[in-house]
Amino acid sequence: MTTPLKVPTWRKPAGMLAILLIIFVWSAIIVSASDFIGTQNIAIQSIIYLIAGIIWIAPMRPLMIWMETGSFRAPPKA
Repeated sequence: MTTPLKVPTWRKPAGMLAILLIIFVWSAIIVSASDFIGTQNIAIQSIIYLIAGIIWIAPMRPLMIWMETGSFRAPPKA
């Protein structure tokens, strides 16, 4: 038995563009702060860049859920 094909939505291309935009904006923010970050101790720089490298991932889960379901919240588990 075959399942019917899903009709593609505009959410996936829009979501991919949003992901690229988030990455671009976040990297621009971090690069603009590099003068300040560069004056810090190497240990503090490492911590800042580690945190900055993780923070940009935070909006990705709701965005991915929206790309799949059309809602920013995960559907309740059945």
